Amino acid sequence: MSGPNSKKQKASWQILDVLFADAAHLWVIHYSCESFYNRPNGQSPRITSIAVRKLLSGQTRSFSIHQIAELKGVPFQEIDQHYDLLELEMLNAFYAHVSSFQSTKYLHWNMRDINYGFAAIEHRHRILGGQPVVIDDDKKIDLSRVLIDIYGTDYAAHPRLATLLTINSIQPKDFLNGEKESQAFENRDFVALHQSTLRKVDILADIFQRAHERQLKTNTTWWTMHGDRVRTVVDWLVENKIIAFLIALAGLVLTLWSFKK
Repeated sequence: MSGPNSKKQKASWQILDVLFADAAHLWVIHYSCESFYNRPNGQSPRITSIAVRKLLSGQTRSFSIHQIAELKGVPFQEIDQHYDLLELEMLNAFYAHVSSFQSTKYLHWNMRDINYGFAAIEHRHRILGGQPVVIDDDKKIDLSRVLIDIYGTDYAAHPRLATLLTINSIQPKDFLNGEKESQAFENRDFVALHQSTLRKVDILADIFQRAHERQLKTNTTWWTMHGDRVRTVVDWLVENKIIAFLIALAGLVLTLWSFKK
């Protein structure tokens, strides 16, 4: 089992502590979209819903295709015929929210690239004719990478998020994995996708808090967590000949004690 680097581990603990101390300015974010696999025409996957949850209060804002359709008076069965316009309206609403909270930081799970991430949302908005509000990279915190730095690469089997639910006895109600989300999109089950997105921001907030409180359960053993640090201390003691000195001192004390007898 691959253990964490002690320096990265310490830095990541500090990241969690700093974020928790400023929880009023931290939103948890997740989104659902069309599958980004098996796309021979190269078209970017459509987005179905986005949810942001304020860590401090738990208040959640959501942006969803079916909600926009309802607001626009578009019948559910006709969403496909107006998808681009509805998606644009949804992303306009999301970026209006982003613009209103410029100092906010965003805690996410693997939202790192153009396939799935902030860049993918920005790209869709531009494709549809919008002008996204670009969130600075230093305001994005990938919880999945932070946990790897703290617990090591083998802290949970893939898919890690679903595995953490089992290990920590977190109820998976409404939670859809990637495959089921793709199926839900194909079936145009936008409500299920929306519910899954809402559930996932709650789950990420829960995992974040447990990790911050040092209560998150993982497959990482105590030695895997602390072995690198222990080895560093032992190496330092050996290099400084402190252990040899202590052994010699203990031997001298035992010798003197035997003479007293």
